Amino acid sequence: MKKTLSAQELYLKSVRHTNHAVLFWRIFLGILFISAWELCAGYKIIDSFIFSSPSKLIRCLNDLLLHQNLTWQIGITLFETLVSFFLVIAVSLIFSILLWRSRSLSRILEPYMVMLNSLPKSALAPLLIVWLGTNYKTIILTGMSVAVFGSIMSLYTGFIEVDAEKIKLIYTLNGTKHDALYKVILPANIPNLFSIMKVNIGLCLVGVIIGEFIAAKQGLGYLIIYGSQVFKMDWVILSILILCIIAMGFYLLLDLLEKLYHKNTQRT
Repeated sequence: MKKTLSAQELYLKSVRHTNHAVLFWRIFLGILFISAWELCAGYKIIDSFIFSSPSKLIRCLNDLLLHQNLTWQIGITLFETLVSFFLVIAVSLIFSILLWRSRSLSRILEPYMVMLNSLPKSALAPLLIVWLGTNYKTIILTGMSVAVFGSIMSLYTGFIEVDAEKIKLIYTLNGTKHDALYKVILPANIPNLFSIMKVNIGLCLVGVIIGEFIAAKQGLGYLIIYGSQVFKMDWVILSILILCIIAMGFYLLLDLLEKLYHKNTQRT
């Protein structure tokens, strides 16, 4: 006798089917793009010197790993990106808390934050080089400058949009601003913080690459700018693809941490 599925089982089956379909089409489109790229380069539809090809990039990857210490170059970029990312999160939290605790300070600084956030960050890199020299500090600060001002504004906006009734309840029970911050404001903004972190990791990577364009003698940004100068386009395209993989990996890691957090909160 055929078993009748419940509404919940049918829904879960539909969700699994949709997830499998999405995964299939993601893989299919990736394989289709790579195949079309290789065929177009092989049949001279596109210039393989300028646009390279998947087979040439595999050979280039092997050559860079053997002769140009590619793993070290990737490691340098990862280190600078992670340092700038964690510094951005720390600075954003500190400044957002200060702005939330003092509304007068937030009103004074708000126009300056908007102005600094709108400033093209690549314009700061030459100044940072003059002030700090061509070293990793300049690159890390360039990475921070791309993300930190927008991060502070987004986090502070999340702080002030927390349900006022919850904060009023803390004060009614003789709580302090310290209690309101740690028991209401910060817990309520953890989802917002994860969203900001997902954006910031990409922005920090962009800022680090900008810094490496100008101030580095190692790293993926250096490989890109050097490869373009000596017309080694395989180096350029391969470095860009590696950056895409790094950005995707960072995003997926943060997404996994967010899902684990939500699962733990649901259990408790």
